[in-house]
Amino acid sequence: MRQRLSDWARRLKRDVTALWLATRDPRVPRLARIVAAATVAYALSPIDLIPDPIPVIGQLDDILIVPLGLAVAAWLIPDDVMRDLRRRAETMPPPRGGWVAAALVVAVWIALAVWVYTAFA
Repeated sequence: MRQRLSDWARRLKRDVTALWLATRDPRVPRLARIVAAATVAYALSPIDLIPDPIPVIGQLDDILIVPLGLAVAAWLIPDDVMRDLRRRAETMPPPRGGWVAAALVVAVWIALAVWVYTAFA
């Protein structure tokens, strides 16, 4: 069980790196680039949509959102391109998160708050 989790985590890291490469690859369709960019930004962001201190739900968002984003982006990217991106991702270090990714998550929170306020106030 421990080995399977370790393998899954290694593949997850590789696929996040592959999606990071996909955002810059001209062979990747525009919608796939958008999904890939959002997934990578969320995966690397130091800020979560649902804070981790909230029991169960705080951890579930990380366990569900990133793999779901990876699956959707990989589905949108042609198979031969995704294989090439994964192969390239295995030879390079994973991208580092930063303030841009955090700013994107904060912007989503602000947009959601504005929508809730205007819809229910």
